[in-house]
Amino acid sequence: MALEMDRRTAKGRSPSPGTEGEAIDEAISRNAAHFDLRASPARKWASRAAVGLIGLGITLLAWQAVSMWVFEVKGVIYPSPLDTVLRLADLLSGTDLYDHTIGEHVVSSLTRWGTGYLLAAASGIIIGMLMGASPTLNGIGMTPLTVLQLIPGLAWIPIALLLFGLGETSTVFMIYMTALPAVAMSTASGIRGAPPIYRRAASIMGTSGPKMFFRVLLPAASLQILYGLRMGLANGWRVLIAAEMVVGVGLGLGYVLVQARWSLDYEAAFVSILVICGIGLFIEKVLFSVAERRVRDRLGLEAE
Repeated sequence: MALEMDRRTAKGRSPSPGTEGEAIDEAISRNAAHFDLRASPARKWASRAAVGLIGLGITLLAWQAVSMWVFEVKGVIYPSPLDTVLRLADLLSGTDLYDHTIGEHVVSSLTRWGTGYLLAAASGIIIGMLMGASPTLNGIGMTPLTVLQLIPGLAWIPIALLLFGLGETSTVFMIYMTALPAVAMSTASGIRGAPPIYRRAASIMGTSGPKMFFRVLLPAASLQILYGLRMGLANGWRVLIAAEMVVGVGLGLGYVLVQARWSLDYEAAFVSILVICGIGLFIEKVLFSVAERRVRDRLGLEAE
């Protein structure tokens, strides 16, 4: 909350406790008449980083506890966080993993996922916009999209094999089909769920037709569209790994998992899982979180 104070009045007050008092004292020392009591961007980022690190620490401790328990109870070596990180460091130094570097596996998986996801995002937004603009199209399109949404990702494997056989195209097809419904349905729901007051206010100002849709309804649906993109990303990322394990690709993080199973190289499997989680967390917690905050700021919504 931004506050305005007369400097003479502010100087006569006793410092308030906590953050507000510090902000007032700092403003007075700078001889400023206008100041903002909101936390600085650096402090906000530090707070978010601290929360994230605490969550990461809890996850690593739980992983270490499970590793120790399995070894004590079953006498089986269960790769610990340290074992996995050391193996990852060795692979990053250039050691081959099933005839390819870890970088080549990652790039291959990201290329497949990026192709399928971008196609799904583009077509899903277009389909959702058409459905949001027309109640008739929304009624027609919502049923098949719901059916697609209900189909588990692994259930697309036989369909992909029948249509495209083994290889890259089947993997991209599976990613596309699992990501598309979430994007299209969220876009349509966001547009149709725009507050009626937005329409009335825009109409009073003389806005109608395409301008109403693109300048009022679509921006009002932006958070819902972003939510659909996040859901589509998660769906596509999960099915990518499953597809690489089944449909006959010879390169990728999913391929590493299936090869590690046959060779009993559990450290390699854990490295693949760690990289998969790391990429997913980066996209979700960094890219999408930043995008969401900017959208909320543009919409004038209070930051969480």
